[in-house]
Amino acid sequence: MRILVVTPYPPLRDGIASYAVQLVARLRREGNDVTVLSPGPSAAHLHLDLRGPRGAAALAKRVRGYDRLIVQFHPDFFFHHPTTDADRAATALALATAFRLAKDSEIVVHEVDYRLGRQRSPGALAMRAMWRSADRIYLHTESERRSFIEAFRRSENAVQLLEHGESFVPKTRHDQVSARRTLGIPEEATVFLSIGFIQPHKGFDRAIRAFRGLGERGARLYVVGSLRLDEGEYAAHLDELRDLASDTPGVELAVGYVSDELFDRWIVAADYVVLPYRHIWSSGVAERAAIYHRPVIVTRVGGLAEQVASRPDVTLVSNDGELRRAMARAFGGSEAAEEPADWPSGGDDLRQRVQAEVRSRAARRRGAPLRAGLNSHAASAHQRSLSTSVRSLPPLSPPPPVSGRPGATLLKRVVQRSVGWMVDPVYWQVNALREATVKALDLTDAELDEGSSNGPSLRSMTDSGSSETLSSAPPGPAPVGSDG
Repeated sequence: MRILVVTPYPPLRDGIASYAVQLVARLRREGNDVTVLSPGPSAAHLHLDLRGPRGAAALAKRVRGYDRLIVQFHPDFFFHHPTTDADRAATALALATAFRLAKDSEIVVHEVDYRLGRQRSPGALAMRAMWRSADRIYLHTESERRSFIEAFRRSENAVQLLEHGESFVPKTRHDQVSARRTLGIPEEATVFLSIGFIQPHKGFDRAIRAFRGLGERGARLYVVGSLRLDEGEYAAHLDELRDLASDTPGVELAVGYVSDELFDRWIVAADYVVLPYRHIWSSGVAERAAIYHRPVIVTRVGGLAEQVASRPDVTLVSNDGELRRAMARAFGGSEAAEEPADWPSGGDDLRQRVQAEVRSRAARRRGAPLRAGLNSHAASAHQRSLSTSVRSLPPLSPPPPVSGRPGATLLKRVVQRSVGWMVDPVYWQVNALREATVKALDLTDAELDEGSSNGPSLRSMTDSGSSETLSSAPPGPAPVGSDG
């Protein structure tokens, strides 16, 4: 059978790409002739920009030469972001045409906005028509299936369940001892692992906060992954993780590309996989942990409770307190051992300076740092860092090429692409100057801290061996907030 699979594909670092390469391998083992079409440059046979009505129309021209069409669906692959309702309607109708032209079409849904099925706008009506055009639609959990049927009004027979790990196979031959040796992990340590793309919704900061107090007793937490986008809130979140990791004994942050084999090697090396998601549909990491029989601690969000319902080695948690208790129990600790340690002896002066540093770190995470090492009167006055005003300026970026007027969106997009070669370097240079200014002003802050006349700064105290004092202090406020 000739099959066309439309999906992101390696070497793209994407959870859906990793999922798809295993699906393609299984289809080929079954004797099928498989062609892969990806929305960007990759190891796929064909590459096509699928976004917008023109991309969907181009897909429609290619589907009739195949016996079966399989689409790994995420809205970012097909719809412009941001988009207008008119553009959404045009794109959805073009995709509906592609699905109808295929001899047999099935869509594996990784994410979709159910609200679009309940609205009455032209875009919402076109989305419902698009989903009615596919022969079969697959989702990973029953709750997602029920929500999809209710929102988009498809028949129950057409919307089916697909086990998330159906095509997953092991990618490494290491056992735990050899995996730890290659990764530089202590052989006897109890190891917790949070792995995947570094994004705020993954909640890796929650894992670090929940881990506090365990590192001093010999446990290790490794946060492993890379940025999906090196900009905006993603880059800021990575900076926050670096701050938390440096302040928390036993935590290591490993940032960089993770191949399929290395991904699995980290899981094999771990004793527990910690997935403290804030929101997600289903988890490929949980499925890969199941391959190697690694216990998982995961938040009860999306369809995760259903996905892991049959696994006795999974602990579901509903909040940060339950996450902390679950990690402590996994390590073998008691409830009392989870509480922050008492303040060390040293008099009121030490207590005040430690409290001032806690307030300073909390303020830095809000984007308005206080000066470390200043006296309590200065701290209470909330003096701002020299770089705060520069940080408050957002990075420079081009305006989105969208408009409510017919044809204006296309015109803006054409103009933006035409002048991009001249304008994009200006954006890059301005943003590079902004970052350099922030770093220079932060360096000035550090010099002021070191030169404070209020005795030795708290930074010098931590360098001389008092870091445990700060790491056991209560954390600052937590930030408000398809898996790979």
